[in-house]
Amino acid sequence: MRRCPFAPPAEYAEIRKKPGLSKVRMPDGAWAWIVTRHNEVKQVLGDNRFSTVPSTPNYPMIAPARASLLRNEHPATLIRMDPPEHTKHRRMFSREFMVKTVEAMKPYLNDLVDRLLDEMEAKGGSCDFAEVFALALPTTVISNMLGVPYEDQEYFHERALQKLDLKADPEVPLRAGREMREYLDGLITRKLEAAEPADDLITRMLHNYMLPGHITRAEALATAELLLMGGHETTANMIALGCLSLLLHPDQKDALVADPSLVVGAVEEMLRFHTIVHYNGPRVALEDVEVGGTLIRKGDGVLALISAANRDPAAFDDPDRFDIRRKALHHVAFSFGSHQCLGQALARAELQIVFSKLFQRFPNLKLAVPVEELEFRYDAFVYGIEKLPVTW
Repeated sequence: MRRCPFAPPAEYAEIRKKPGLSKVRMPDGAWAWIVTRHNEVKQVLGDNRFSTVPSTPNYPMIAPARASLLRNEHPATLIRMDPPEHTKHRRMFSREFMVKTVEAMKPYLNDLVDRLLDEMEAKGGSCDFAEVFALALPTTVISNMLGVPYEDQEYFHERALQKLDLKADPEVPLRAGREMREYLDGLITRKLEAAEPADDLITRMLHNYMLPGHITRAEALATAELLLMGGHETTANMIALGCLSLLLHPDQKDALVADPSLVVGAVEEMLRFHTIVHYNGPRVALEDVEVGGTLIRKGDGVLALISAANRDPAAFDDPDRFDIRRKALHHVAFSFGSHQCLGQALARAELQIVFSKLFQRFPNLKLAVPVEELEFRYDAFVYGIEKLPVTW
C-alpha cells in the first residue's frame, strides 16, 4: 500500500468502509488486524491491553529493516516499553517538555527563527528550504536542549535517516544505531568528566537519574538517542511539508499573512493532513479485546494507523482537503494515550512561530521547480521531502 504525496494509501479508505476490522499480510508473512477509523484507533492506542514491545510474539513488522532494528535494540527506548516501565521512564523527562517549560523557551525560539530567516535571506533569492531552514531550526533547538554539539549535526542526521529507512538492507539501521549510541556514549563520558556540570538535559539526566542508580548508562544512552532523533527529524519534515502545503494553497497562505491568529489552527491542520509518522501504531493484544465489533484475540498483531484515522470522514469533514480554518485539534498526529509524543508542546511552539513569521518575511516565496519534480520519502518511517527548492 503506497502513500501518495499528500494522502495515505487509498486502500486505507476502502478498508475503512468495510464493517468491523480487516486483516492485512505483513512483509514477513504474518497477519495483523488493521485499524483505520478515528475512534477505533484511539481505542487501541489508549488501551494498555495492547503491547508496544517489539519482542512480543506477532508484533507487526512493517519492513525487514524495521524488524532488524527493533529486535536488536537493547535496551529499548521508552516508546517501546509498556507500563509500568514506560511510566517510570517517561516521568523522568516529562518536566523537560511541559507547556510551562516550552513557554519559557519562546523568546529563544523567536530569536532563533529570526536569525535563520536572516541567513535564508542572505542566500540571495533562492535556497533549499528543507536544508537551510526546516532542518536547521529543530536541529539547533534539540542540540541546545540536550547539550549536543550542533557542529555534529551532519553525523547524527545521516544516521537518523539510515535508521528510519524502511527499504535499506537490514544491517544498515543496525549499524547506524550502534554508531549513534557510540557517539552519544563519548558525549556522556565528556559530560561526566566536566569540571562543572552543564545546564542541559543529558547532564541533568546523568546526575539526577543515572548516577543515583535509577537508570543504567545503557538506558541513558537509549533515551538520549530517542530524544535526539525525535527532536529534529520529525519537526524538520513537518516544517518543510507545512511550507509546501501553503505554497500550493496561496489563498490560505495569504489569509495567514493577513490574519496571524490563524496560525494555531493552521499548524494543527498541517499535523493532521500530513501525519508524518505514518506507520505509527503497531501493537499486540495481551488479552481478548473487542474493537469495532471485531474480537481481537490475545496474541494477535494490530496496526492502529494514525494516518488513516486523521483522514476519517466521520471525524473530519472532507478530510482530504487542506484547510487551515478547520477545527482539527482532535487529530492523532502525535498518537494517543500513554504513548503520545512527549515533545508535542515543543513541536507545536516551533511550528507556530515558524508559520507566524515565514510568509510575513517572504510573502513572495514560491516553489523553484514543478511540484511533480519534488522527491518525497515514501519508504521512511517518518514521511517527508528530500529537498524543497524555493525562490523569492
